[in-house]
Amino acid sequence: MSTLSAGHVVPPLEHTGKVTQLRVFVSELTKLRSVRSTKWSLAAAFVLTIGVPAIAAAVVSHHWPNASPQDRADFHPTEVSLAGVQIAQLAIGVLGVLAITAEYSTGMIRASLTAVPRRLPVLWAKAVVYGLVTLALLTPAVLIAFFASQAILSGRHIDTSLTAPGVPRVVLGAALYLTVIGLFGLGLGAIVRNTAGGIATFAGLMFVLPPLMNVLPASWNSAASPYLPLQSGEALLSLTRGNQLAPWVGFGVLCVYAAASIAIAALLLKRRDV
Repeated sequence: MSTLSAGHVVPPLEHTGKVTQLRVFVSELTKLRSVRSTKWSLAAAFVLTIGVPAIAAAVVSHHWPNASPQDRADFHPTEVSLAGVQIAQLAIGVLGVLAITAEYSTGMIRASLTAVPRRLPVLWAKAVVYGLVTLALLTPAVLIAFFASQAILSGRHIDTSLTAPGVPRVVLGAALYLTVIGLFGLGLGAIVRNTAGGIATFAGLMFVLPPLMNVLPASWNSAASPYLPLQSGEALLSLTRGNQLAPWVGFGVLCVYAAASIAIAALLLKRRDV
């Protein structure tokens, strides 16, 4: 019992329950839903995933009568449906970085880790919540993009169906690919703990490093490039093999990158001060 003044007694606060992983999940979901930048980034990814393929399909359909025989031979209607994925991956990766660095920039991470002193449940909750939200949002987005773009292409009879060989893997794999890209960004953000640094690291590894590989001897470039994050993940989205890993092998390599970034972040979270 404690007293505020003579004659007034304040009873001790009752413990409302222990910290559980489920409650940390709920907390992280609340954070994700309440931040305006998160809503805008997810909305942008959703719109881009659908809108860009629709525009690309309209352009292809318009120019198809004048396309050269080589262009027609190289054309794959499924690739048009994935045009938005190439842009949406940037929004999803950046949001993954922001999902954790924003707390470090505002200092809110101290409150989170005070409430969950074991620390790691916070990181697991962020990863699981962000991954599930991304997957739940972008799976319907890529399906809508596919059917919308193929409906436009059907006017020229150059469309394909979802049951065509390899198409289900490519279309549904696009949502898995974007989800893992987001988790990779989250892991990098947790390692760097700085928004600008996290975004720069993510962009560098994903989009700057592949062109730089061209300075290497051709044999080295051909051997190493398929194992970079971007190329390995995009193997899942391709109907042609080329100089790529097998689709699910490439996706597995991307998952290793994401898992490694989160594992390193977990190790640093246990060892470093907030």
